[in-house]
This record gives sequence, structure tokens and C-alpha cells, in this order.
Amino acid sequence: MVEQRQHGRTPVHNSEVYLLRQMPPTFSTIPPLSPPSPITPAEDDDFCNGMPIEALSLSQPAIAVADEKLAVEERLSNAVHVLSTETTALQNLTALYSTDRLAREGFNRAVEAITRRNHPKYPHHQHHSHSRRATDGKIVVIGVGKSGHIAKKLVATFNSLAIQAVFLHPTEALHGDLGQIGPRDTFLLITFSGKTPELLTLLPHLDKSLPLILLTSHTRPETCELIKHRPDTILLPAPIHEPETKSFGVSAPTTSTTVALTVGDALAIVASRELHPSVASVFAKNHPGGAIGAALRKPSSSEKSARELAVRMEMIPLLDTPPEKTATGADVLRAGYASPSGWVRLQTGDVISPRRIRKLDSADLVTGLEELKGWLVTSKKEFVPVAADSSVEKAAEWVLGMRVALGDGQYEDNAIVAVMDRGECVGLLEVGSLMEEA
Repeated sequence: MVEQRQHGRTPVHNSEVYLLRQMPPTFSTIPPLSPPSPITPAEDDDFCNGMPIEALSLSQPAIAVADEKLAVEERLSNAVHVLSTETTALQNLTALYSTDRLAREGFNRAVEAITRRNHPKYPHHQHHSHSRRATDGKIVVIGVGKSGHIAKKLVATFNSLAIQAVFLHPTEALHGDLGQIGPRDTFLLITFSGKTPELLTLLPHLDKSLPLILLTSHTRPETCELIKHRPDTILLPAPIHEPETKSFGVSAPTTSTTVALTVGDALAIVASRELHPSVASVFAKNHPGGAIGAALRKPSSSEKSARELAVRMEMIPLLDTPPEKTATGADVLRAGYASPSGWVRLQTGDVISPRRIRKLDSADLVTGLEELKGWLVTSKKEFVPVAADSSVEKAAEWVLGMRVALGDGQYEDNAIVAVMDRGECVGLLEVGSLMEEA
């Protein structure tokens, strides 16, 4: 060292010198230094074009897709649950009206109340003038809230099936709308609970001489508050198999309105079938608009033939009564009700048409058929012949001309037209039906 200083030299201090030095034994196991850390993305603007690390994760999109699929499945599962619940309610309702005596009696009485007060009213048979007098009877449907909406829909259905009906709001009724109730009307009240306050308030003001039908969840009259105030009420049950709160966790009217609407529809269809020989024709007449009207629209009378309009002879059932029994007006009425076309045929070939059957009154039901034949039965010799292939319009013109020329009643609306083809009667129709189609 001293010698080096003397020659003007200083010690060399660099790494090579230190590495060559003899290290103490205690440092011989120390590992070499780690290489420098790579540059972080934040330090390099070109790393993955600046895309954040989170966006490159492969697990996040997969989780999102899985969550979306689960949400869709849950949504559809909830929808299927609602559909299944309401289907079950309708199945139980069908079973009720198939087996339960009170439900069946109530429905039968409801139909009778509607048809009895909506049938045309004729004088006694010995004073028959063969002219129809329209009735002013109608159904007054009453409800509030969701039941009110069901009531309005049923009013529309009744009217489209040619059964006059009106909606009456219970509150508005107490403020003057009671004036729309006529002396031959029938009430139809809709309430799931059977104790709707607005209906209970209105009830004392409804004419007690008019029939009252109650569409409600109750299946027994003794459990219904409203019937306790009006014991003569006709019960029309529309129950549900479980409360809506249990089904869906909320008491919103869902299943209950479905069953109420279904029973109301059944009432409208059945009553219309008993009031009209052809429900399809009255519906088509009352529903000329929209897609339904277009589908039901009939061809013009000039295009339609009398053959198409007529009821085929083989489709008219025979009046079947035991040999030992004398047929009565009641037998004719039953046969006409069971007949798909409303016509009835006797063994002699004589016929009874729907218009004449509808003229039967209570006194006629116990009267023997022989006594009623004078006005009820049309013999073959009284048939008015018309060529089968003639148009409805031409056939109607000919019948109308004969009516004016003869004026003897043979060509009135309840007269029978025989549709002839090569000398054979292939079908029948009433003169009134021919005139309506022309």
C-alpha cells in the first residue's frame, strides 16, 4: 500500500476486486440477487394497448351469461306456475259442476231465469196470431273493482249472443242509474267474497220480485253474507282451490277472476243456445266487424242457394214417445231442445218447426199433441215448394209474391218451405229464416 502511494497510485475500487476477495464462510450461502422486476402495465403505455387487466379476465363474461340464463329460467318458471295454477282451478271448477248437486241446481236455475224472461211472450195458443212480440227483459250485471271488469266483459258476450244485457255500477245505481232496471229484468251480481260493501248497500234497493243470480266463490248459501240478506238468491259458485296469496304471494285477483269469467261464459253460451235456433247466425249478425266478422261473413243471398240454407230431412229427429203414452206439448218441447236444428218430425212426415215450438206456453205443456196440431204441426201438404238450386234471393222474392197475392197465411214467417230436388224433398226451412237471409 505504502509503496503504491509512493508511486502515486491509489487502490482500485470496483466490483471485480470485491468478488475476488476471500469472503467469510458465513456469507458463502447467500443466494444471488433477483433479476429486476418487469415493467408494470402502468409504466408501459403499449402494454395490451392500454387495456385494463379486469377486461381481460375470462371468468366475468361467463358469470354474466350464467346469471342471465338463470333469470330467464326463473321468469319462465313463474309464468308456468301461474298458468298451471289457473288450469288447476278450472279443472276443479269443471269437477264441481259435473258432480256437485247445489252447483248444478244453481246453474240450471240461472239459465231458466234468463231464458224465461227473455223468451218472446205469446198469448195463449187458442188466441195465436202468429205474430211475435218482443220482450223487454234483459240481464243487469253488477260488480265493482275487478269483478266490475268481469261484469263488463260478460255484458259484451251476452249482447253479442243476442241476449240483451247492461252493466250497472253499484255506486252509480244509488245515484240514479236504478232507473234503467225494467220489470222483466234479471240481476247478475259478481263478488268473490260474497260480502262486497257496495253490493250489500245496493241490495235493499233492488226489486225483490226480479230474479237475482250471484256469481261468487261460495259453494254453499249458508256461508255467503249477501245470500243471508236475500235468501231467494240463485247461487252460481265460482270457487278457487287455494287462496291467491298462497299461490302467488299476493292477493291480486287472478285465479278468482279467471273462474268467474269462465262460469259467466258458460251461462251466456248455454242460455243463448236455448233462446236461439242458431247461435252462430245471431253472433255473425251482431259481429260484422273485425277479423271475426270477416271470417263469419256470409256469401250474398244471390250466391247462396236454398239447398245450402235448408235443414236436411235426415237431420230432423223423430218425436219418440212410448206407444201407451199420449204425446203432449212438454214432449215436443223436450224433443226440440234435444234436436241440433230445433226441428222435430212426426212418424207421419209432418214437422214442428223451431218458431212454433217457441210459441208453447205453460198451458200447452200439459195439452195433448192432437189438440195442439191445429197450429203447432205443419203437414206435408202445407209445405211451400222451392227449387233446391234457386238462390235465396229469388226464393224469397217468389214466396213474398205469393204472400201478397194469396194473403191466406200460408206464406207467413212460420210456414214451412220444402226444398225440392227432382221431385224429392231434400230439406226444410221456415219462411221467416228465408226472409232473414235474403
